[in-house]
Amino acid sequence: MRRPMLLALVIAASVAAAPAQTQDTFPASVVKLVVPAAAGSTTDTLARLTADQLTQKWGKPVVVENIAGGAMNIGADRVFRSAPDGHTLLVAPPAPLAFNQLLYRDLPYDPKGFVPITLLAKVPNVLVTKKDLPAKSVTELIAYGRANPGKLLYASQGVGSTAHLSASQMEMLANIRMVHVPYRGAMPALNDVTAGHVDLFFDTLTTSVPLFRAGKVNILAVAGAERSPALPDIPTLDESGLPGFRSITWFGLAAPPDTPAALVNRINQDVVEILKAKDIDDKLRELRLEPGATSPADTAKFFADEAALWGKVIRQANITAQ
Repeated sequence: MRRPMLLALVIAASVAAAPAQTQDTFPASVVKLVVPAAAGSTTDTLARLTADQLTQKWGKPVVVENIAGGAMNIGADRVFRSAPDGHTLLVAPPAPLAFNQLLYRDLPYDPKGFVPITLLAKVPNVLVTKKDLPAKSVTELIAYGRANPGKLLYASQGVGSTAHLSASQMEMLANIRMVHVPYRGAMPALNDVTAGHVDLFFDTLTTSVPLFRAGKVNILAVAGAERSPALPDIPTLDESGLPGFRSITWFGLAAPPDTPAALVNRINQDVVEILKAKDIDDKLRELRLEPGATSPADTAKFFADEAALWGKVIRQANITAQ
């Protein structure tokens, strides 16, 4: 009687200890942070900062792998199909984590299937225009767009990206019609705005403010709810005649489906600790990023709220990718 009972207790204890052992032995090898966009973007910059800090914390190499193309679906699908062992994670802006399922009928992965770990950071978008665009304010841009339907060219990182949806939101609210020019990442898009090949782009503060201060582009408005301390003299789009306009870019960290909760909590704890460190907080704010450091549950709710917000724009603008 005692021997079977003792054996059962040992087995039960082993099962209960398995998640803890998984946490204790993680990581066992190189950890990949997959960025589904080209190098040089804000997503890429944030991923590399996170990778460097995790390498120091974990004592194992944490590397960034850029897998661009397919409106960020190729890289996202790679992570989605990876082993749920924490060694391949996704660092991405909103689309592949929140609403690409609303745009693509044959999407090879389900954004809702990712396991949210934490929100790394968020940042308001700004309306960036080429230097020689005749319009020097949002009011003038709207007037120009109405007088020249289909003449304004706007850049984005692809169909369904935040930049694309933001421009679509502006088209609806301002009653103008523009032409969408998709790129394979934020930097190629921003480079063509700087070169004057396209007229405008909804970009993050992080990458556009240095160009603005160097006199290479104009910034007509901030797309957040409030003016930015980095651009105190630049009005919001809401102030500029588009009430209710809101567009922020955020960057989430997520794991493949079925990643154990204990492992997700372990990774969350370490990343949140990094984000809350003063030197990293200062670094993020230098990049004009607001640190996230959310729990897995709060991150899941944030993803769902963003999906609802942009889902409304997608439906009203009748945006489809196929």
